[in-house]
Amino acid sequence: MGFREEFAAEARAERPDLALLCLYLAAEADPALDQRAVDEAQIELDRLAGLLPYGLRGARAWASAVTELLGGRMAFHGTPADYDRLSSSLLHEVLRRRRGLPILLSVVWLEVARRAGAPVYGLALPGHFVVGFGDPEEGVTADPFASGAALGAGPAELAQGPRLAARTLDIVLRILNNIRAWASTRPEHSGVALWALDLALLLPSHPAALRYERARLLVERGSYTEGAVELEGYAVVVDAIDKEAAARIRAEAVAARARLN
Repeated sequence: MGFREEFAAEARAERPDLALLCLYLAAEADPALDQRAVDEAQIELDRLAGLLPYGLRGARAWASAVTELLGGRMAFHGTPADYDRLSSSLLHEVLRRRRGLPILLSVVWLEVARRAGAPVYGLALPGHFVVGFGDPEEGVTADPFASGAALGAGPAELAQGPRLAARTLDIVLRILNNIRAWASTRPEHSGVALWALDLALLLPSHPAALRYERARLLVERGSYTEGAVELEGYAVVVDAIDKEAAARIRAEAVAARARLN
């Protein structure tokens, strides 16, 4: 079974493994990432967890210890330049470089802290991603992108409403969305956008509009027949709720087939 099949199976597991999903995802971008490399990445997460003190209690104690280890001794952090690199969204590269996007750095923190027994969760903010410790009502939050700096209650998005822990598959979908966004500004990397869409569509729950985005991307890449078939299939779904939109999508399918001539 290939990594894409492993990804699909893990995504449908009763308790999906976040690290494994991120590593299977990374294998789409890095052909050199084989099972041995996946195992090595997991071992590194275990090793880092083993460096945390034993017997910690309380959200603040955990936040302080993880921050000291990962943000301090191990120097995991991010910079604006990391947004320009696809490797910043690949877990094995983030472990190697100790640099990455906020959500991938948060994955490292989550996986290391969980392995050590910490009460930890991911917190998705508009345009950012951080890590929380303990009961969300306590508000103990750290920013891995800033080496684990505490956010406190400053940002408006933290002060409003309950803090809901991000679910594993929501984290994975957000990572894939980031990859698609990276590729969207780089037409030469449309293949990256395609595999990111393919993986997103393997998740048990995903926006239906991703099918439309994939169909249009296929047409843009010159796969006119395949794209037309995808457009027609999506039109059937849309037809039940918006017949005018469905008609427009079918017209796109006709136009795509016409480009074969």
